[in-house]
Amino acid sequence: MRLIIPCIIAIGFYNCGNQQPAGKSLTPKEISKLKLKEISGLEYVNNTLWGIEDSGNENALYKIDPQTGTHTAYVVDAPNTDWEDITADAQGNLYIADTGNNDNDRRNLSIIKVNPQDPSKVVQTTTFYYPEQKDFPAKKADRNFDCEGMLEHNGYFYLFSKNRCFNSDGTVLIHKVPNKPGNFAAEKVGSFISCDNFRRCAIAGADISPDGKTVALISGDKLWLITNFTGDDFAKGTLTPYDLGEVTQKESVCFTDNKTLYIADEKSKKEGGKLYTINLK
Repeated sequence: MRLIIPCIIAIGFYNCGNQQPAGKSLTPKEISKLKLKEISGLEYVNNTLWGIEDSGNENALYKIDPQTGTHTAYVVDAPNTDWEDITADAQGNLYIADTGNNDNDRRNLSIIKVNPQDPSKVVQTTTFYYPEQKDFPAKKADRNFDCEGMLEHNGYFYLFSKNRCFNSDGTVLIHKVPNKPGNFAAEKVGSFISCDNFRRCAIAGADISPDGKTVALISGDKLWLITNFTGDDFAKGTLTPYDLGEVTQKESVCFTDNKTLYIADEKSKKEGGKLYTINLK
């Protein structure tokens, strides 16, 4: 860990640019090897673990056995342009974020709702756009319209950007979109700075605890927890980074209860492709 030079920002939570954030450490416990090579999202609801894969893979929702890593596939009646996360509402409905936008040139961003009792059917489609984006693709210095982390909270979807800007300082934008059918302008509601190391700090997954008090974000070798926020003002909460040790392509995080998480990483050569658990107690 490099030496951190402290800085003070009056509003919100930030880390100094061009530095690695200081933090505590957690050791993920490996549970199983996954049969899915490019898992991009996890959600645990009604005692069931669900997963998806991203672009180039099937438009399928997978019921995963955490102990063995095996899965059952349910083909969803919607294209997988670039599925990047999955979340659930308080009623147990599942939502797939077709929000991957590596080149910052998409005009068809969407969130689809499926019923876990019949995952093949899409029962709601929400489309949205970023009003700040004027160019398609965005200019290299403005490429902060990729989203791989999404959660649902009190009737809104919250989108956490994966910053792909040239010479990025790691700014993560937070937008919200109503959980309704229709087309909406995503409303920017906050931002924070992770760090300028893309492989280590780019946000690739999100979830919120069942009690609504903790937001978890995942990146290459870090778990980020946001606590002490009021309502949905995540940007003014307390951000705590936890080093996870090994840098892998961690793309998925979800709560199983208020203090326990599953995380997963993509398979790449001899690393990743595993399901882990983390106990926050």
